[in-house]
Amino acid sequence: TANPAMAARDKELAILRTAWLCGAPIAWGEHVTNGKNAGLADADIERLTQGSAAAGWSADDRAIVRAAEELHFDAMISDATWALLAARLDERQLIELPMVVGHYHMTAFMQNSLRFQPRAGNAGLSVR
Repeated sequence: TANPAMAARDKELAILRTAWLCGAPIAWGEHVTNGKNAGLADADIERLTQGSAAAGWSADDRAIVRAAEELHFDAMISDATWALLAARLDERQLIELPMVVGHYHMTAFMQNSLRFQPRAGNAGLSVR
Protein backbone atom coordinates (compact mmCIF):
# COMPACT_ATOMS: atom_id res chain seq x y z
CA THR A 1 0.00 0.00 0.00
CA ALA A 2 1.39 3.40 -0.95
CA ASN A 3 0.14 5.07 2.22
CA PRO A 4 -0.60 2.34 4.74
CA ALA A 5 -2.92 3.13 7.59
CA MET A 6 -2.12 0.12 9.76
CA ALA A 7 0.95 -0.07 11.96
CA ALA A 8 3.56 -2.36 10.40
CA ARG A 9 3.44 -4.77 13.35
CA ASP A 10 -0.37 -5.15 13.15
CA LYS A 11 -0.19 -5.63 9.40
CA GLU A 12 2.46 -8.34 9.72
CA LEU A 13 0.38 -10.18 12.34
CA ALA A 14 -2.53 -10.28 9.88
CA ILE A 15 -0.35 -11.25 6.92
CA LEU A 16 1.50 -13.99 8.76
CA ARG A 17 -1.62 -15.57 10.26
CA THR A 18 -3.23 -15.52 6.82
CA ALA A 19 -0.11 -17.01 5.20
CA TRP A 20 -0.05 -19.80 7.78
CA LEU A 21 -3.76 -20.58 7.41
CA CYS A 22 -3.42 -20.66 3.61
CA GLY A 23 -0.30 -22.83 3.70
CA ALA A 24 1.49 -20.11 1.73
CA PRO A 25 5.23 -20.79 1.89
CA ILE A 26 6.33 -17.75 -0.12
CA ALA A 27 4.39 -15.20 1.94
CA TRP A 28 5.24 -16.89 5.24
CA GLY A 29 8.94 -17.13 4.45
CA GLU A 30 9.17 -13.51 3.31
CA HIS A 31 7.00 -12.02 6.03
CA VAL A 32 8.66 -13.70 9.01
CA THR A 33 11.60 -11.38 8.34
CA ASN A 34 9.29 -8.42 7.75
CA GLY A 35 7.43 -9.21 10.96
CA LYS A 36 10.60 -9.36 13.00
CA ASN A 37 11.69 -6.05 11.46
CA ALA A 38 8.31 -4.62 12.53
CA GLY A 39 8.82 -5.74 16.13
CA LEU A 40 7.48 -9.28 16.32
CA ALA A 41 9.42 -11.54 18.66
CA ASP A 42 10.31 -15.16 17.92
CA ALA A 43 7.58 -16.20 20.39
CA ASP A 44 5.04 -14.13 18.42
CA ILE A 45 6.04 -15.89 15.20
CA GLU A 46 5.63 -19.29 16.84
CA ARG A 47 2.24 -18.28 18.33
CA LEU A 48 1.06 -17.29 14.84
CA THR A 49 1.28 -20.96 13.88
CA GLN A 50 -1.08 -21.74 16.78
CA GLY A 51 -3.51 -18.87 16.36
CA SER A 52 -5.51 -16.48 18.48
CA ALA A 53 -6.28 -19.12 21.12
CA ALA A 54 -2.58 -19.50 21.98
CA ALA A 55 -1.49 -18.25 25.39
CA GLY A 56 0.67 -15.16 25.53
CA TRP A 57 -1.04 -12.72 23.15
CA SER A 58 -1.85 -9.20 24.28
CA ALA A 59 -5.54 -8.36 23.84
CA ASP A 60 -4.68 -6.08 20.89
CA ASP A 61 -2.56 -8.69 19.10
CA ARG A 62 -5.15 -11.42 19.75
CA ALA A 63 -7.85 -9.25 18.11
CA ILE A 64 -5.76 -8.78 14.94
CA VAL A 65 -4.95 -12.50 14.73
CA ARG A 66 -8.57 -13.44 15.42
CA ALA A 67 -9.77 -11.05 12.70
CA ALA A 68 -7.50 -12.79 10.17
CA GLU A 69 -8.87 -16.17 11.28
CA GLU A 70 -12.49 -15.04 11.07
CA LEU A 71 -11.95 -13.61 7.60
CA HIS A 72 -10.33 -16.88 6.54
CA PHE A 73 -13.01 -19.18 7.95
CA ASP A 74 -16.16 -17.02 7.93
CA ALA A 75 -15.46 -14.35 5.27
CA MET A 76 -16.19 -11.62 7.82
CA ILE A 77 -14.98 -10.21 11.12
CA SER A 78 -17.42 -10.95 13.95
CA ASP A 79 -19.13 -8.14 15.84
CA ALA A 80 -17.21 -9.03 19.00
CA THR A 81 -13.82 -8.90 17.29
CA TRP A 82 -14.80 -5.77 15.36
CA ALA A 83 -15.66 -4.02 18.65
CA LEU A 84 -12.24 -4.89 20.06
CA LEU A 85 -10.51 -3.61 16.92
CA ALA A 86 -12.62 -0.43 16.75
CA ALA A 87 -11.59 0.45 20.30
CA ARG A 88 -8.05 1.17 19.06
CA LEU A 89 -8.00 1.31 15.26
CA ASP A 90 -9.27 4.26 13.26
CA GLU A 91 -11.61 3.98 10.28
CA ARG A 92 -8.79 3.75 7.71
CA GLN A 93 -7.10 0.99 9.68
CA LEU A 94 -10.39 -0.92 10.04
CA ILE A 95 -10.86 -0.73 6.27
CA GLU A 96 -7.27 -1.72 5.51
CA LEU A 97 -7.30 -4.85 7.71
CA PRO A 98 -9.73 -6.98 5.64
CA MET A 99 -8.17 -5.62 2.44
CA VAL A 100 -4.72 -6.82 3.54
CA VAL A 101 -6.02 -10.24 4.55
CA GLY A 102 -7.94 -10.55 1.28
CA HIS A 103 -4.91 -9.56 -0.76
CA TYR A 104 -2.77 -12.25 0.87
CA HIS A 105 -5.52 -14.84 0.42
CA MET A 106 -5.64 -14.07 -3.28
CA THR A 107 -1.86 -14.16 -3.52
CA ALA A 108 -1.72 -17.50 -1.71
CA PHE A 109 -4.43 -18.97 -3.93
CA MET A 110 -2.50 -17.97 -7.05
CA GLN A 111 0.98 -18.94 -5.86
CA ASN A 112 -0.18 -22.25 -4.39
CA SER A 113 -2.28 -23.17 -7.44
CA LEU A 114 0.48 -22.31 -9.90
CA ARG A 115 2.99 -24.17 -7.70
CA PHE A 116 5.30 -21.17 -7.31
CA GLN A 117 8.43 -22.03 -5.39
CA PRO A 118 10.03 -19.76 -2.78
CA ARG A 119 13.12 -17.94 -3.97
CA ALA A 120 16.54 -19.14 -2.83
CA GLY A 121 16.98 -18.42 0.84
CA ASN A 122 13.25 -18.57 1.65
CA ALA A 123 12.66 -21.75 3.66
CA GLY A 124 8.89 -21.36 3.39
CA LEU A 125 6.65 -22.59 6.19
CA SER A 126 9.59 -23.91 8.21
CA VAL A 127 10.96 -20.39 8.80
CA ARG A 128 10.72 -19.14 12.35
